Amino acid sequence: MDAHSRGRADEIDPADQWVLNPRTGNYELRLDHSAGQSAPPSRSHGPSAPAAAEASETSEGGTATATATEAPVPGQRRRRVPEQTRGGRQAPPSRRRPKQGASRKKKVLMWTGGAMAFVLVGGATGAYLIYNKLNGNIGTVDVGDAAIDAPGMEGPLNILIIGNDVRTGEGNESYGNKSNVTGHADTTFLIHIAEDRTNATALSIPRDLKTEIPDCPTKQPDGSTKVIPGSVGKTKFNESFGVNGRDPGCTMRTVTQMTGVGINHFMMVDFNAVKTLSTAVGGVEVCLTKPIQDKNYSKLSLPAGEHRIQGEQALAFLRNRHGLGNESDLDRIKMQQQFLASMLRQLKEDTLGSPTQLLSVANAATEALTVDKGIGSALKLTSLAKEIGKVDLKNISFMTVPVVDNPDEPPNKRATVVLDSTKAPQVFEMIRGDVSFTEVKKKEQDAKNAQAQAQAKLLQGARATAADVRVDVYNGSGIRGAAQSTLSWLQNEQGVLRSTNKSNAPEKAAKTTLTYAPNQADQARALADMMGLPATALKPGTQDAGEFEPMTLVLGADFKGAGVPVNGPAKAPDVEKVEADKQVCAK
Repeated sequence: MDAHSRGRADEIDPADQWVLNPRTGNYELRLDHSAGQSAPPSRSHGPSAPAAAEASETSEGGTATATATEAPVPGQRRRRVPEQTRGGRQAPPSRRRPKQGASRKKKVLMWTGGAMAFVLVGGATGAYLIYNKLNGNIGTVDVGDAAIDAPGMEGPLNILIIGNDVRTGEGNESYGNKSNVTGHADTTFLIHIAEDRTNATALSIPRDLKTEIPDCPTKQPDGSTKVIPGSVGKTKFNESFGVNGRDPGCTMRTVTQMTGVGINHFMMVDFNAVKTLSTAVGGVEVCLTKPIQDKNYSKLSLPAGEHRIQGEQALAFLRNRHGLGNESDLDRIKMQQQFLASMLRQLKEDTLGSPTQLLSVANAATEALTVDKGIGSALKLTSLAKEIGKVDLKNISFMTVPVVDNPDEPPNKRATVVLDSTKAPQVFEMIRGDVSFTEVKKKEQDAKNAQAQAQAKLLQGARATAADVRVDVYNGSGIRGAAQSTLSWLQNEQGVLRSTNKSNAPEKAAKTTLTYAPNQADQARALADMMGLPATALKPGTQDAGEFEPMTLVLGADFKGAGVPVNGPAKAPDVEKVEADKQVCAK
C-alpha cells in the first residue's frame, strides 16, 4: 500500500505525511502518522528545539522515514507548531482529524475536472474516429462540369438520386442477371429543395422513359477525359449509366438536357443500400390495400394491411411489380415513393432522437453511397442533410414525371413511355422556377403579387403591328433547330417578317429572354403577346435603339416549341402526388 492510499484510508491528507526535518532542511515522508512528528523550531525558543531522527528502519510498530528530495513538496501545507509544556516537553500530537472541508472541495473539483477532461478528450477522439470511418465509407466520382456549384449549400438545390440495378451482393442475383458489375440507372429521383427551404419535390424518372442521351465527357482512371458518344435518337433512360462506360455524370447531363434543371450533386445507391438502410432505421412502415403474392420474381409475400419491412423483404417490396395494376415500372414507382416517404417520416420522427440509431443509419448510409466529389465527405453530407432537414414533411411532394405510352410501339407490346408534351414541360418549369407543388400559401401569394406588379408595369401600353417588329432570334435552349422553327413560325404565321435567325446563343440559357430598348416597348409587348412570354422574360434597356436596330430574343430551356406559350402554369398541373407526411396505401 503506498503513501497516498494509506493517507486516504485513515482520512489523512497525503500532503500531511510530508514533514520538514530541521536538521537537513528537507521534507521527509512519514508513513506512520501515529508516531511523533518532527516539528519546525518554535518561534519562542529558537532553533534549539528537538529535531526528528535521521531516516532509519525500526522494528514493527516503529517509524519508517524516507528522506525526501531537496526540492520542497508542492502543495505542502504549513504545520502548526506544537506548544511546549512548562517542563520543556512537547505536548503530545493532537489526535483530532485535520479539517477536510477546503481540501475535499479542492480534490472533488480536481477529480471532477480530470474526469470531465477525460470524457471530453475521449469524446473528441471518438468523434474523430467516427468521422474518419464515415469518410472512409463514401465512394466518390469526379463528374466534372455535369454538376453546377452551390457555394455553402445556398440557393435552391437539385440532387439526383440514382438507383443502380447492379445485382452483385448476396441474394441479389434473384432480381436478374448479375454478370453486369456496373449496373444501369434504375428508377431515379430528381430532388428539388426550394431556396427558402419551405418545400421540396422528389420527381421520379422512369427507367423505361425514351429520351436522348447527350455526349458525355467522362473522367478516366488515369485522369484523362474521354467523351462517350450519346445515343442515336431516343433510347431508354436507364442506359444513361453503365452503357459504354457512362458514369453518373452522364445521367446528370441527360436529366439536365431533358428538364432544363441544373443539378448540383448526385447520390447513387444499389440493392444492398436498400437492405442495410431499412434495417438501420428499424424497419419501414408500408401499407397495402390488397395482398401481394409474387412467387416467381421478387418472392414477396405480404397480406393486405400495414407492415414494417426491412432487409431482403424491403428490397423485394421495392423491386416487385407483379400483381400491381398493369405490372409496369410506373406502378412500381408508386411503391417506391410510398416507401421513401415512410422512411423520411421515420428518420425525422424517431431516428434523429436516438444517437445510437442515428450513428447506425449514418454508417449504413455512407457505406451505401457513391457521390460526386462536391459532397464527398461526411461533413459535406451532414451539411446537405441539415438543409433537407429544414423542410417540413408536409411540404415534401413525391411525384412521377408526366408520361404517356410510347406511340411508336404497337398497342399490345408497349414497354416504354415518352414525356407528356403538355404536363411534363409544366412540371419542369415549376422546378426551374422554384415553385412549390405543395400548398405553401405565402410563397404562392408573393409570387402572384410580384408577377402581377411586373405585368402591370411592363405589359401596359401600346402594341406595335407585326410588320413593325424587328427581332434577332438566338437559340440558347439546347434544342436543335429551335431558332429556325421559331423564325419560320414568326414569319409565316405571325407576319413578323423583320426577324432573323442568329443561330446559337453564346451559351445555354435557363429561361427565354427578350431584351429591348425603351423606344421598342411597343414591339416587345406585341412579341410577348404572340409568344406568350411572361413579364419576367422582358428585359428593358436604358438607351433608345436606332431606327433599324432589332430586339434580341434568346430562347431558353423553358422553350417548348414554336407557338407554344412560354408562360408557366398558374398552379401545379394535374399530376398524382404523394406527400411525405401522409401514409398512402399502395394499390
